[in-house]
Amino acid sequence: MAKVLLLIALCVLPALVSATRMVKNPLVVQGQVYCDRCRAGFETPKTRNMAGAKVKVECSDRKTGQVVYKKEGYTDSTGHYKVVVSEDHLDEICDAILVKSSQPDCAKMSPGRERARVILTNFNGIASNTRFANAMGFMADEADAGCAEIMKLYQEEDV
Repeated sequence: MAKVLLLIALCVLPALVSATRMVKNPLVVQGQVYCDRCRAGFETPKTRNMAGAKVKVECSDRKTGQVVYKKEGYTDSTGHYKVVVSEDHLDEICDAILVKSSQPDCAKMSPGRERARVILTNFNGIASNTRFANAMGFMADEADAGCAEIMKLYQEEDV
């Protein structure tokens, strides 16, 4: 019986402790959410940051793909968000993900801009606890006036 208890103490308890790796200084996922007023699929001079948009940080097991962590947050008045993550997610794939727009006329997620990969571990050589996610965006239902002229600026000229 003593050997079994010793085996549990040496093998099982460390595994349980490492399964929830709390970090001394929490990691902070930081990013911004915008409304693409020109429906360009990227940021233009007409793009506006979106206050009150709902985002989440989600981590999945690298092998099974099963979601093992989820935490939600909202953008502030400038369209920026910060989501504090207290656990280390070394062997997981983590993303910042758009959840919901705060603007009914700009609620369709921009394809390819609805999520941003983030690395949520302290075991990768990054000194800072802040993890910056790429900007994520929604598209307006209809392009604003003046967008056609802006889009012409992005077109290549024939040589």
